[in-house]
Amino acid sequence: MASCKTELGLQRDLEKRLARRRAIEASFREGQGKDAHRDSLLLRDHVAAPILRAALRITGLYRRGLRNALDLTVRRVTFKFDHVPDSFDGFRILHLADLHIDGMDGLAEVIAERAAGLDADLCVMTGDYRFAAAGPCENVYTRLETILESIDARHGVLAILGNHDESAIAVELENLGVRMLINEAVEISRGGDSLWLLGVDDPHRYGCDDLEAAGAHAPAEAFKILLAHSPEMFSEAADAGIDLYLCGHTHAGQIRLPGIGALLMNAACPRPYTRGHWRHGAMRGYTSAGAGCSFLPVRYHCPPEIALIEILKK
Repeated sequence: MASCKTELGLQRDLEKRLARRRAIEASFREGQGKDAHRDSLLLRDHVAAPILRAALRITGLYRRGLRNALDLTVRRVTFKFDHVPDSFDGFRILHLADLHIDGMDGLAEVIAERAAGLDADLCVMTGDYRFAAAGPCENVYTRLETILESIDARHGVLAILGNHDESAIAVELENLGVRMLINEAVEISRGGDSLWLLGVDDPHRYGCDDLEAAGAHAPAEAFKILLAHSPEMFSEAADAGIDLYLCGHTHAGQIRLPGIGALLMNAACPRPYTRGHWRHGAMRGYTSAGAGCSFLPVRYHCPPEIALIEILKK
């Protein structure tokens, strides 16, 4: 795996960029901040999850869901744009979303196996690295290292934080050679051309996203790709001139019923934006179904995925 910090040659104060999130995390721990999201997670994880797990076991479907959750597919997606810089025609991005990597034994190895050998120019990770929304993260790092060791991306790995993550994860990921984007952007250059990758902090739970700050140094005419944890910033991103919006968070429902689809998407945006490719005005978007699981380590009619996204010039 290429070291993104070394290759991009960027220097900045990560702790300063994490200060706002750290303050919110502290207020949650001390009970001073209102965290309705955490309350809903507690109800979901400690009440609803055991009931659903028991029901699936009684019906004999739980083992099938576990198997489905490890049946990872490589989704190949192509986007065509008129204004892609010539040198980036055919640029490939490996998109890893919602790993929740400590939620299932064997998942890290499956992801590493699928990612190994993929011809990618850049790898991006759009948040939610741990399964729980609170508690220790120690089981996350060794599994993330297993995945990162399998990735060979010419321009390294860029990542953002999700709603399940704590700020400490950003520090550890940087120690593993990942370039964290906390409301900031990087320019990638090749063949005399360039494009910009913008990354925002989690808009779903923490509300620490700052798209204006992230794009402050990107030229207005530049081809811009946004990394956001959830698709909920679609309108703001389109207004900001984003060309391609990459996200996850929804798991595409994770449990989908035949003829009905997902019962819950957990995102404040139009339902078509919560799964697969979509368009909002001139902006294109892709919402990954995610590689891992939330709530329970099962999937039905909703395969886990990593996405290999190719950008082509019309």
